[in-house]
Amino acid sequence: MGQNLEKKQYNLDYIISKIITIITILGVLALIVFISASLFFLAPIDSKDEALVDFQVKEGASKIQIAEELDKAGIIKNAFFFKFYMKINEHEIYPGTYQLSKSMSVDEIIKILNSGNSLENETITVTFIEGKRFISYVKQISEVFVLSESDILAKLSNEEYLTSLIDKYWFLNESILNKEVKYPLEGYLFPDTYIIKKSASIEDIINIMLTTMDQKLTIYKDEINLSNYKINELITLASIIELEGANSLDRAGVAGVFYNRLKNGWTLGSDVTTYYAVDKNFDVDLSLNDINLCSPYNTRGTCVHGLPIGPIASPSLASISAVIEPTNHEYFYFVADKSKNTHYSKTEAEHRDIINKLKKEGNWFEY
Repeated sequence: MGQNLEKKQYNLDYIISKIITIITILGVLALIVFISASLFFLAPIDSKDEALVDFQVKEGASKIQIAEELDKAGIIKNAFFFKFYMKINEHEIYPGTYQLSKSMSVDEIIKILNSGNSLENETITVTFIEGKRFISYVKQISEVFVLSESDILAKLSNEEYLTSLIDKYWFLNESILNKEVKYPLEGYLFPDTYIIKKSASIEDIINIMLTTMDQKLTIYKDEINLSNYKINELITLASIIELEGANSLDRAGVAGVFYNRLKNGWTLGSDVTTYYAVDKNFDVDLSLNDINLCSPYNTRGTCVHGLPIGPIASPSLASISAVIEPTNHEYFYFVADKSKNTHYSKTEAEHRDIINKLKKEGNWFEY
């Protein structure tokens, strides 16, 4: 009787042991199968296909929806394993448009979706150089941000849009709506290095540049309000100083020369205004017809007895500062030498003598 009980107990233990062994083996096999399946389904669909496709994560989309959309788009092998992987790793996914490819693993895809670096947030660093004309900026914007030049020009000449900018920025006034002004925002887009979203619209870019101009000008707002000149006139003169005084270390002194000419009823006689009027670059000589052209921009001709109708380039802060805080003196002429030292004179004869002297000394600056 006792032996039978022991035998039965032995058989039961044996059976249980066998069952446990079988279950363990099956569990290990299941785990191996699951791991193998996971490795397969979490791997890239095609490691050689690196073509990028835009994938949009919509605002408020659940992880289940995102997994299913990725599956439909053919970017992942299996939505279930993608959802499982996200769950165990507790990754957040942020809305936006991302560039993904079939050569990416699930881990790589999730890292991108978790980064928040969507196309909407991707930035471009762009530098706008002082002294450049508005049309140069338009070309640069169209190249960097893949925007049409014609669309940019159309937008930036739209009266309704320009009026909205006048309402928003204190330094813009009705002068930019004058039909004789070539480009309404000429001179008002502050030259600087900007970090701008790649997806930025032309309105976004213009607002960034105008806001920077606002910040620069606000420092001088009290002086501007006390000036005998309107803000658009000050920016216009600053744009001339930017080009005329580019080779001078004394822009405030150069500004003083032009103020003296204005106070005494002289024409400014500035070549750079003529270049702008006739749309020529500075590497081309002006003709007599160019100089005599009757244009609201040309201060070499007889039609303009004061400032041009508007700015002719984007002035730097140095030129703006020089116009707002000029050097008071009695000179009407200036010339800069090779070392950027500026020589002033009261008469044209004195001015010619200085030029001849600089040429003899080999110190004359050739443009």
